[in-house]
Amino acid sequence: MIVAIEGIDGAGKNTLVQALREQVDAEYLAFPRYEDSVHAKLAQAALYGRMGDLSDSIYGMATLFALDRLGAREQLEQAAQSSEILLLDRYVASNAAYSVARAQDPSLAQWVADLEFGQFELPRPTLQVLLGTDVDLAAQRAAAREIHDASRVRDQYESDSGLQLRTAEAYANLAQQQWFSPWMVVDPAQQPSAVATAVLQALGQ
Repeated sequence: MIVAIEGIDGAGKNTLVQALREQVDAEYLAFPRYEDSVHAKLAQAALYGRMGDLSDSIYGMATLFALDRLGAREQLEQAAQSSEILLLDRYVASNAAYSVARAQDPSLAQWVADLEFGQFELPRPTLQVLLGTDVDLAAQRAAAREIHDASRVRDQYESDSGLQLRTAEAYANLAQQQWFSPWMVVDPAQQPSAVATAVLQALGQ
């Protein structure tokens, strides 16, 4: 089973992943895979202004993030066919939400789906969990994280408050549509352990 944890930067995705792993034995994979994927590394460099005008290209950046996931397709396919849980910190919906928000065009979600689920044949997630965190609160968390961890300096996407707001709206629309697999929208104000329990119940665990 593939469970994708989604949300804007600072939403609390890692906190929920940790809470889930305290309750169930689950593998974990975070996208982008900056340490392991050349495509993710190129995207990261672009987001910090080290690749010329590459970050200006919505399609170019989305393709790099998609290629990162393509590199993990074997692990993803194995998880999709297994009763064991693979937790993902971001998946295809992240690419769709950010692309829609950057272009301010909902049709980009289908373009991303055609690329990742279609051409690249990545498996659909069993469940997509959206953390509906308030945008201002998420921004405060991201800023605090940056202050306390020199390795977590915010990139172009993370530091753009307007983009974060539009991305949150795009995520909400994807969840409302039940985009490509079941979605569960959770209140991040709840205790992470309670949210984790609800997610596992939704999976029949």
